[in-house]
Amino acid sequence: MAPAPWKTWTALGLVYVVWGSTYLAITYVVEGLPPLLTASSRFVMASALVAAFVAVKRGRRAFRAPMRAWLNGAGIGLLLLLCGNGGVTIAEAHGLPSGLTALIIAVVPLYVVLLRLFLKDRPSRRTATGIAIGFVGLGVLLLPGTRPSGVSLGAAVLVFGCSFAWATGSVLSTRVALPQDPLVTTIAEMLGGAAGLAVAGLVRGESLPTHLPPTSSLLALGYLVVFGSVVAFTAYSWLLGTAPVSRVATYAYVNPVVAVVLGALFRSEQITTTGAVGGLITVVAVAVVVSETPEAVQEPEDLQGLVRSSRT
Repeated sequence: MAPAPWKTWTALGLVYVVWGSTYLAITYVVEGLPPLLTASSRFVMASALVAAFVAVKRGRRAFRAPMRAWLNGAGIGLLLLLCGNGGVTIAEAHGLPSGLTALIIAVVPLYVVLLRLFLKDRPSRRTATGIAIGFVGLGVLLLPGTRPSGVSLGAAVLVFGCSFAWATGSVLSTRVALPQDPLVTTIAEMLGGAAGLAVAGLVRGESLPTHLPPTSSLLALGYLVVFGSVVAFTAYSWLLGTAPVSRVATYAYVNPVVAVVLGALFRSEQITTTGAVGGLITVVAVAVVVSETPEAVQEPEDLQGLVRSSRT
């Protein structure tokens, strides 16, 4: 039986708003806390909450999976959370606006299609056109004058690389053995990513603060743990099992819009004309690709790879 429409739209609303707001929350976190070590602690806490939920709802048997599946999940977590989320955190710590970060990350579905192309999955002409349009938009976003003064091109390029890591992890997650329960897979990814982030933070010379961090940083961290990593991802996992994948995929081009609006409201982030044009081109391209793929791709796991950027 299909779920009531209000349940589907409530879950979609959570994914739209919460995942769109995580970029803003990160800007508050990095004001008073070490970026990578804090990201690591975020995923440790989130994995513990998800594990508790799984244990209560499904029992300990839900955690039974071959060691290889757990290790694969941890490896994908390194791509998604260390290379992906960790890079975003560093870029925002260096002043890259949250809205601009979200617009660059919006190209993840385009990368997913390109990676599938290298794996000999031929996209349709419409999808190929969407990819071309998207990279024009990305090029515009990287032009001089799009970023605030004092923010280096390197920060934007770092996010460019983060989005590719996210896409790579998303594609691999449909092609390797993982725990059968998607929430248990999430736990494995979070633990792997948390370990990688902790090591990277220590290598970078980060240390935990010796004084009480700003309240805004602590509240933002709590928001990321509870809402960004647990509530929204649980809603997203439920949607993948109950709603049309084409509808779930709409988050890919709604999240950046939410991020830009929230950044302007709460951080007074300004989007230049060049940035607005580049962002619009990118979002339109993602909409073209996401709306086309459910009809163009035959295998459900490939569809899931497109929409699953694992925004834990």
